Order: sequence, then C-alpha cells, then structure tokens
Amino acid sequence: MFRPKIPIMPTPTGLGTPPVVVEPTAIISNAETPPVAPTPPTPVRPAVQLTPGTALALVGGGTAVVLVLGAVLVSLLLAVAITGASVAVCAVVLRSLLASDAKRR
Repeated sequence: MFRPKIPIMPTPTGLGTPPVVVEPTAIISNAETPPVAPTPPTPVRPAVQLTPGTALALVGGGTAVVLVLGAVLVSLLLAVAITGASVAVCAVVLRSLLASDAKRR
C-alpha cells in the first residue's frame, strides 16, 4: 500500500523509421561571384538619454510607486491587526460565557 508505483514504459505502437545516413557533400567555391563590399558601421548611440526632465519624471514616478506601495502594505497590516483584536475580543467573550454557564450548574 505504501510502496511507490513506478510507471512502466509503454512499447511503441507505430512503425518506427530507421535513422537516415547523411553523407557529407563537398563545398565548391564559385569564383565568379564578386566579394561583398563591407557596409560602413552604424554610429553607436546610448540606448537611453537622460535629460533633467526625464530624470525628474523618473524620480517623481518612483516616489509615487513607493508611496502607493507603502499605503497598501500599511492598510494590509492594519487589517490584520484589527482582525486579530476582534478575534481576541470574541475569545474573551466566549470564555466568559462558558465560565458563567459552568458556575450556574
């Protein structure tokens, strides 16, 4: 019952194709084609150009993201704290009710 069941490899059902032997071919260079002229290199530009305006926008966007994320995390923490406090109050009330019920008997 507790021994693992190892799956059995199924046997192939269809006809398998035999491996094909690839014979190497000789490469013959063609002397009639002219050599390709090299293209001039394209000028290299930096991918991102930071101007003072874009830097300010990035700082503002980053600040907004941090503030929103902080607000979400604080609200989640507050929700957990309120839930824990309400569960604790419910536990105290139930304990009091059960203790008073036991004293009456």
